Amino acid sequence: MRTTVGVLLGSVALLAATTTASAQTALTIATVNNGDMIRMQGLTSDFTAKNPGITVKWVTLEENVLRQRVTTDIATKGGQFDVLTIGTYEVPIWAKQKWLVPLDKLGADYDVDDLLPKIRAAVSANGKLYAAPFYGESSMIMYRTDLFAKAGLNMPEKPTWDFVIDAAKKLTDKTAEVYGICLRGKAGWGENMAFLTAMANSFGARLFDEKWQPQFSGPEWKKTLVTYVDLMKAAGPPGASSNGFNENLALFNAGKCAMWIDATVAASFVTNPKESKVADKVGFALAPNTGLGKNANWLWAWSLAIPAGSKKVEAAEKFIGWATSKSYTELVAAKEGWANVPPGTRTSLYRNADYLKAAPFAKLTLASIDSADPNNPAVKPVPYVGIQYAAIPEFQGIGTR
Repeated sequence: MRTTVGVLLGSVALLAATTTASAQTALTIATVNNGDMIRMQGLTSDFTAKNPGITVKWVTLEENVLRQRVTTDIATKGGQFDVLTIGTYEVPIWAKQKWLVPLDKLGADYDVDDLLPKIRAAVSANGKLYAAPFYGESSMIMYRTDLFAKAGLNMPEKPTWDFVIDAAKKLTDKTAEVYGICLRGKAGWGENMAFLTAMANSFGARLFDEKWQPQFSGPEWKKTLVTYVDLMKAAGPPGASSNGFNENLALFNAGKCAMWIDATVAASFVTNPKESKVADKVGFALAPNTGLGKNANWLWAWSLAIPAGSKKVEAAEKFIGWATSKSYTELVAAKEGWANVPPGTRTSLYRNADYLKAAPFAKLTLASIDSADPNNPAVKPVPYVGIQYAAIPEFQGIGTR
């Protein structure tokens, strides 16, 4: 009798274990190798502790590779990923193709109305949220206050390209391996072209005219490219054609760049003494202009989305709700300090006294985001939406070529 009971109890235990194992949902998440995403991976245990039925596998890729892999997977319905990290370019196009799941079940306390209006609009289609912004950004100038003071230079609040070019040349000391300016040179529509298209807007250029005729051979584009190349030759670091966001971040933090024009999200990293040798010597200014009414700043958000046809929508929604919530912001603040929380997504963050005190770049980040206008990106009228891209399916190929 005892043997029979023992076998029966053993069978019940085995069945329970099998049922528990089968109840586990494994999410595969594709993301970019930027600092905020790396930090999110380190905090994943908070999510799995709150959701014991879900496990998480990360696929972390360099920016160009991520875009290629994710685009190929969703277009072919490959099903490799349950959560995608995508940008403001992809969201409206993929939503129109019905490739994304609308995110209307992110939790009762998610507070979608707290999202910054421009960021929310950029990741929505037909009034529905199709991706949840993990962090939002524009671009601005980060510069070395000590080097400016030593050279007797004062950074204006709204600098012109003429000022930036002159200052970059004066601040370059190649024998000391200090370069006047670091700019993206790595090929890619989301790498060097993100910078160059935004720069071109400030020079009066546009991608297409009102009749969708390409404008790349016009004088405004020529002036943009000649200015960029000449500036990088005179005041840029060697090997600049290999430098994207992460490479320039490393150069700036090592004290090699007097100025760097790039994503506002970099501000928390260049002012973090654990990562930057010049953390206490960094100032910020708006992206430069040429007096034509447009600054060379973009608008972007790295966001989390669910591919249509996913069989793990409920678990994926739970993860996205966790990673883009106010609670996640508070978790990062508790672990890493308020200055290091993901920026640029929520109105409440820019009303938070603790954040404003810890983040000297906060107000300028918000001002840069607010001044970016995807509906009117250029000096002249254009038929497309988007600042550092045109929100059409063909642009990814155009930008890459």
